[in-house]
Amino acid sequence: MKTNFSRREFLAAAGVAVGAVAAPGVASVLKTPAARVAIGQCAEYNRQVTDVLAVMFDQLGGIGPLVRGKTVAIKLNMTGTTQMKLGNLPNQTTHWVHPQVIGSLITLLGSAGARRIRLLESVPAGTKPIEEFMIASGWKPQDFAGAAKSVEFENTNFLGNAKTYARFMVPGGGLMYAGYDLNHSYRDCDVFISLAKLKEHRTAGVTLSMKNCFGITPCTIYSDEVPEDEPAIVPIGYRGPMHSGSRTPPKSAPQPVAQSTDPGFRVPRITADLVASRPIHLAVIDGIYTMTAGELPYRDGGKWVNQAIHPGLLVAGMNCVATDAVATAIMGFDPMADRGKPPFQKCDSTLRLAESLGVGTRDLTRIEVVGPPIEKVRYPYPLLTHWG
Repeated sequence: MKTNFSRREFLAAAGVAVGAVAAPGVASVLKTPAARVAIGQCAEYNRQVTDVLAVMFDQLGGIGPLVRGKTVAIKLNMTGTTQMKLGNLPNQTTHWVHPQVIGSLITLLGSAGARRIRLLESVPAGTKPIEEFMIASGWKPQDFAGAAKSVEFENTNFLGNAKTYARFMVPGGGLMYAGYDLNHSYRDCDVFISLAKLKEHRTAGVTLSMKNCFGITPCTIYSDEVPEDEPAIVPIGYRGPMHSGSRTPPKSAPQPVAQSTDPGFRVPRITADLVASRPIHLAVIDGIYTMTAGELPYRDGGKWVNQAIHPGLLVAGMNCVATDAVATAIMGFDPMADRGKPPFQKCDSTLRLAESLGVGTRDLTRIEVVGPPIEKVRYPYPLLTHWG
């Protein structure tokens, strides 16, 4: 019997029960498409990426109305340090989003009329600019800067270019925390894009557009070495307490609304909280080259648990839950699964939790898939037998 319930989940469950009695006609309504997700086949990281993404965006109805004249923020996926590699493979072909996908997205956003484009990531390099982290990774940030007329960068792992943190309260009270204090960049934008990689995760089952947002939390507030009352001045340590519940954030930040030391309980709830409080307007997932068995390279007894793979796919949608549901199905998993079933053997489903917060649907019967059908491009990931 499940004993770890937050106040928000209890109320949500009660609301569903009432709705089932009060609205007998709801079943027919739920069968109507609630979201559209585009799948694109793309074999390599070259000019084809721009062309395929352009077609996908057209299939979604076009991104012009979304971004024209707007400030657009893109949360990248560059998790871990530059030294964390799967053998000798470049990180962008295994667990980072590829620079070609970043550049293509910037180009298309600029062509669609975006006024200002900001690349964001909480890089593990103290307060150094994100450009320095990119250079250390062998990337050329000047290529991104030249892909549109106004491109900026910010390391969001600390206060950054602001005097205060931006507070995002979770609608309904939150599943894990009442709210989150984040770098100003996640507030000072009109459009927020999550640019993720098609990967599994040893704690959350899958890490796609929603789990990518776990990294928007600054280590000045959510790490294992921050002060008790106020944020640290510079990023210290890692986000261990968010996984383990070993300590709470400083008193200046919103506090927990649920108690658990189970990472499989905590991480999916934090992720769902974040995408409910800081909505994603466009989700883009790079699955051209990636890897199995988690979001970071991992050795077990000297042997790599991860395998480099080549699905040759891109996935995009304007609802993050629906987009991640389609990506989960492409990986050979059931997006309607929950704890105890792959890929959520040891965790709760972020898809279900975000759905419970009203962010979107994970039900494939309510999602219109454009481009090749899922069954034509499905790339089954092997079941994880080691979860670290």
